[in-house]
Amino acid sequence: MCGILAVLGCSVDSQAKRVRVLELSRRLKHRGPDWSGLYQHADCYLSHQRLAIVDPASGDQPLYNENKSIVVTVNGEIYNHEELRKKLRNHKIRTCSDCDVISHLYEEYGENFVDMLDGMFSFVLLDTRDNSFIAARDAIGVTSLYIGWGRDGSVWISSELKGLNDDCEHFETFPPGHLYSSKEAGFKRWYNPIWFSEDIPSTPYDPLVLRRALENAVIKRLMTDVPFGVLLSGGLDSSLVASITARYLTGTRAAKHWGTQLHSFCVGLEGSPDLKAAREVADFLGTVHHEFHFTVQDGIDAIEDVIYHIETYDVTTIRASTPMFLMARKIKSLGVKMVVSGEGADEIFGGYLYFHKAPNKEEFHRESCRKIKALHMYDCLRANKATSAWGLEVRVPFLDKKFIDVAMAIDPEWKMIKHNQGRIEKWVLRRAFDDEQQPYLPKNVLYRQKEQFSDGVGYSWIDGLKAHADQHVTDKMILNAEHIFPQNTPTSKEAYYYRTIFERFFPQNSACLTVPGGPSIACSTAKAVEWDAAWS
Repeated sequence: MCGILAVLGCSVDSQAKRVRVLELSRRLKHRGPDWSGLYQHADCYLSHQRLAIVDPASGDQPLYNENKSIVVTVNGEIYNHEELRKKLRNHKIRTCSDCDVISHLYEEYGENFVDMLDGMFSFVLLDTRDNSFIAARDAIGVTSLYIGWGRDGSVWISSELKGLNDDCEHFETFPPGHLYSSKEAGFKRWYNPIWFSEDIPSTPYDPLVLRRALENAVIKRLMTDVPFGVLLSGGLDSSLVASITARYLTGTRAAKHWGTQLHSFCVGLEGSPDLKAAREVADFLGTVHHEFHFTVQDGIDAIEDVIYHIETYDVTTIRASTPMFLMARKIKSLGVKMVVSGEGADEIFGGYLYFHKAPNKEEFHRESCRKIKALHMYDCLRANKATSAWGLEVRVPFLDKKFIDVAMAIDPEWKMIKHNQGRIEKWVLRRAFDDEQQPYLPKNVLYRQKEQFSDGVGYSWIDGLKAHADQHVTDKMILNAEHIFPQNTPTSKEAYYYRTIFERFFPQNSACLTVPGGPSIACSTAKAVEWDAAWS
């Protein structure tokens, strides 16, 4: 993941502002240690910290059209860039970077080109002909992005909070699937899939259609010119991604550069469920498996760094981010720059165990829609920032636009958890890859029950965090919490402990408001709490 920072329309002395933009851009250098670029036109600045994955030799940013009147700074990957280049035969595209199509697409199609992009991305594009700009974020929010406004009339856009929180009067999360236009001075949604309305779909379940859609999503993400691997917890989602990658690696761009031997990575406390399960899957698939251990104290010692990088005080996110943060550092030390992971399946298929309480298929589907819409505040935020903290990129095939369209069109009756019919959570996904002739996974893995990542790395991890928080937060602190933190008031000592650290790094009220709150049971939305009176 790269880091982008844009300051547009400021009225301060240009040399002083340039120095400030450079200073703030350096706060994002962990995201892109391979190159730093800064472009200035009048009162607009576009900076970029590059993590070179595709075309490392010539794809430095910012990127331009032929006469350099259109300038763009991009974080992400455009998986269909070769197909898009065919639509741009009249253009001379300077580099082989997948992101170099963006400025040329804007010339041809204006703002309407964004929906043509198949990938994960956030970008700022400056049209120097009239000093206008647009910014956009990918459909689900796999890449992180924030927007802020300065008192001098400037607009700030940054991959992370730390790039703008000290200089903006107000800032907020840039909504996924949206485009911001300076001409309109506002947002408009460019991503409008059928499922977004939450109407109940009726397409019959076809396991082979679902299987092929996920295989395509994985294969397109093997576009890389640098060493890569797969994150493998031993759970269903990561194991399927690893299995598909191993099966189709031969013949891909990645294999041409780095061979067909797949590397897999897992993290956990000594003796944890994930380590054991991941080892079994790695042996079955024949991957070169790397197993990383951490102690509860290692995790506790990293909490402040985790909160600084993840930029949240959400308890579940911090619990799960810490092992991933520690693992990402180890992976990067091996020379790997990109990993493929399994985030998103639980939201799409109702994989969280509370879904067994869904009263009917309508509520099941609507909750699934709500969970996908909120992913950018939870699992996407964790996966993106825990890895980019060490200059590592994560790709998530379950959140492929086309795959989501296929999966969310299935009649949700098929996704309902019905133990009397032998249908556990994510049954439709498991059944799609249950191949007797050419098995993707061992049966016990294919039908392994869901573990939360923070549980799977070792059950003592959560207990250790709670015990540590108890040592730092008193009963009186909790009693007065609503007066200290009136917004999203922490209700446990662990939550209070994280909140105090977060506010030390990000003291502004706007920062507090970027983190979601509200009642939840086992990762549910507030609406799903109503499914069971005992939960309420």
